[in-house]
Amino acid sequence: MDRLIELAPEFWAAALETLYMSSFALVLGGVLGLVIGIILYVTRRGGLLQNVVVSTIANLAVNFFRPIPFVIFLVVAQPLARAVVGIGIGTTAGAFIIGIAAAFAIGRIVEQHLVSVSPGVIEAARSMGAGPWRILFTVAIPESLGPLILGYTFIVVALIDMTAMAGLAGGGGLGAFAQIYGFRQFEPVVMWAAIVLIVVFVHLVQLLGTTLARKIMRR
Repeated sequence: MDRLIELAPEFWAAALETLYMSSFALVLGGVLGLVIGIILYVTRRGGLLQNVVVSTIANLAVNFFRPIPFVIFLVVAQPLARAVVGIGIGTTAGAFIIGIAAAFAIGRIVEQHLVSVSPGVIEAARSMGAGPWRILFTVAIPESLGPLILGYTFIVVALIDMTAMAGLAGGGGLGAFAQIYGFRQFEPVVMWAAIVLIVVFVHLVQLLGTTLARKIMRR
């Protein structure tokens, strides 16, 4: 316990790094994933803007990148991170790589929830003269907003887990803190303090996402 008190500044700095990486990755992955999901949804067979070529390319990209284990993707994507953010390791680079990795999973989640919107609702909007983009933004997305929030909540929980793995490759955060000051120095109290704080973050995110989704679905 004395060691944990001694490391308090490093502990809270690592906590802030975890929050920074998670937030950065959520914004980047959330925006890219939303774009990917919309492309998958509108270009699929029978979609609002059916396009077999674009749909095939988008599905191939998602199916190729999504199954890659994150530990491997973390190494493979370092040159891309270096080209975009100027460095291949560190907190910002780790957050960038996490965001790119999450985008493909988010894209598939967005597509699945948009597809789940009742075809009858879409057809009703079409019969009233609404165009594809108007249907997408005023019908499909609002109708699936509650489940989408739950999907994004699930991804945020995964992002926090990924920050811990990124910490093992120079990414910083609570994962690196637990590894360097806890595991390597045989300090179980230090390691478990990092674990408990990660669990608290996950619980708070899950609670917030579930509450928000419940309120939206009750409207």
